[in-house]
Amino acid sequence: MIDPITALEGLQSAIAVVRKAAKIANDLGGLAGVVGKLFDARSQATKAMVEARRSGNKSNFSVAMQIENLLMETAKLESQLQLLYMQTGNIDVWNKIKARAAEMDRDDAIAARDAKLEDKRRKEKEQQDFEIGLGIGVACLLVFLVVVGLIELKEFCDTTRRCGR
Repeated sequence: MIDPITALEGLQSAIAVVRKAAKIANDLGGLAGVVGKLFDARSQATKAMVEARRSGNKSNFSVAMQIENLLMETAKLESQLQLLYMQTGNIDVWNKIKARAAEMDRDDAIAARDAKLEDKRRKEKEQQDFEIGLGIGVACLLVFLVVVGLIELKEFCDTTRRCGR
């Protein structure tokens, strides 16, 4: 589980670093590392936000609100970054970056879906194996009881000499 407080602190520091780096960077390539950290932090904060929502814990409300506000600020920084690419005549690079990010997000979603399906299949297989084992156990118990019953019946018949005559 992602700690919302840690995600919040990471996002805050990433925003601060991007702002400082944007002021001193001579070219867009120099921003790549810090911008990457910003988007990593945003991803972690988003995951923490989802988990905070799922928990239903009211004490997480303030943290969730702070994360949402920082995510909004991150979106504004992203718009400013896009504007920088446009101003330097590199909008095609920006579009490629966004397309690659969307492709990677799609691949991550597919991988997560596949992992869920695999986990579901594994659980179904385990349940099926359990049911088969239980069925075999019950069948063995029934065979044992029938054999014991037949042995008891034969002993009864031998001692009383009343069976089948």
